[in-house]
Amino acid sequence: MKIFNLFLTLLFALFAAVQFNDPDPWGWALMYGFVAAVCGFAAFGRFHAYALYLGLGIALIWMATLLPGFVNWIKMGMPTITGSMKAESPHVELTREFLGLALCILVLGWQWRRARQSDVFPHLK
Repeated sequence: MKIFNLFLTLLFALFAAVQFNDPDPWGWALMYGFVAAVCGFAAFGRFHAYALYLGLGIALIWMATLLPGFVNWIKMGMPTITGSMKAESPHVELTREFLGLALCILVLGWQWRRARQSDVFPHLK
């Protein structure tokens, strides 16, 4: 697990680094950087339950604000969102952001589950 967590740390750090050419870089850089930090700590067996709760809460609320755009994309027949790196249509940007948050939630949820299984937080069991 240590190597996989270090891989996730590097991956999310890279995700954070490439956000600075985006129109709204700071929120994304912080979110991806946060996930990278959680994975980095987890690589060494350090889990922080309240940080996981905070990250999951922020990502879920943020994701809920993007849900209407994601649903609209599905109703449009799920046109491609990979045509170019520049988002020509609003649905492209909203869908990519929604899926980026889904990825963050997936990793944070996995880390929360690992924290529950460890003896670090017996009150979470």
